[in-house]
Amino acid sequence: MIYIISDNIISPLGYTTEENLSSMKEGKLKSQLHHHVFDLPEPYFGAFLDWSEIETRFQKIDTQKKIRYTKFEKLAILSAYDAIQLADIDAKQSDVLFVLSSTKGNIHLLENADGYDRNRINMGVSAELIGQFFQNPNPVMVVSNACTSGVATQIYAKEMMQLKGYKYAVVIGADILSKFVISGFQSFKALSTERCKPFDANRKGLNIGEAAATMVLEQNDMLPSGKCAILGTGNRNDANHISGPSRTGEGLFNAITAAMSQAKARPHKLAFISAHGTATPYNDDMESWAISRSFLSDIYTNSLKGYFGHTLGAAGILECIVSCHELKTKHLFPTIGHETKGVVKEMTVNTSYREIDGDTFLKIISGFGGSNAAIMYGLI
Repeated sequence: MIYIISDNIISPLGYTTEENLSSMKEGKLKSQLHHHVFDLPEPYFGAFLDWSEIETRFQKIDTQKKIRYTKFEKLAILSAYDAIQLADIDAKQSDVLFVLSSTKGNIHLLENADGYDRNRINMGVSAELIGQFFQNPNPVMVVSNACTSGVATQIYAKEMMQLKGYKYAVVIGADILSKFVISGFQSFKALSTERCKPFDANRKGLNIGEAAATMVLEQNDMLPSGKCAILGTGNRNDANHISGPSRTGEGLFNAITAAMSQAKARPHKLAFISAHGTATPYNDDMESWAISRSFLSDIYTNSLKGYFGHTLGAAGILECIVSCHELKTKHLFPTIGHETKGVVKEMTVNTSYREIDGDTFLKIISGFGGSNAAIMYGLI
């Protein structure tokens, strides 16, 4: 069995998982409307990290100070460092695998190299530097599969642990905002100028956010109680369009089917579904199709994008971490921004902080290029 033994979230809401969960409960949202950031003419709604605080915290753990790390690398390392400390494992051992999820990495160096070698744009270079920071002897693998990256990374880590016998996996997801990232989404007219409204009739687009999230996985037949374990996974591509999902949820439906089949799960046993819920027209409709086709329309479903924005390569990991804590506390966070049903198929969007039953949840996510992934976790 493979299960989570520690986790960490760094976002504008806090620098630990506990701080983030507390901010969510208290409704302390940091996203806001931004004008002329990165010299872009169009405003957008999003959330930025406090980079002076990130720098201060990073300097406390960078005792060697031999390498000039980028903002992206510092963020990823800081998140992983805290999760590893909580797990109390020796990251220098060969039975520890590191896997990095990101959609863009150091892409901001295209705009301003700032004295860095342009080779640092290659995510493999960042991954190698992260591994070196922790003195880990294994190659650090990178999974970059659009917005699906975070869940795909967990699936990859699980499979590598089973195939190669790694005892632990440090699964890191991180992305930062830049002119390249913002202008790219603006070119699709995908960004909203107000707080996003997942699955709502009046949704106008997604919010964007910066974050890093890390989970440490352990493979062990001696099962402790109260841990969140991976029960089933699915990763499917519908090859519909480079920037648009299948209108009827083909790929996501197949990913859900694979994950639930592997977990031997019954739909009515699910506590909830953690959706991608970007508040874009095509994604939200597609998810409603996939959920309906999977006979999951009656299961409470939430989107966390109103709290964090879309955090790209961190999203799938961050949202699985939050979901595991929701499962443990038996309380589900609401879908901020949702008021009126606005998708083509029936689904039960959760709009209040409520108690839940059940000991499993399903995380679903989709991205550019027709990528789709699903992962099921359960309490053991």
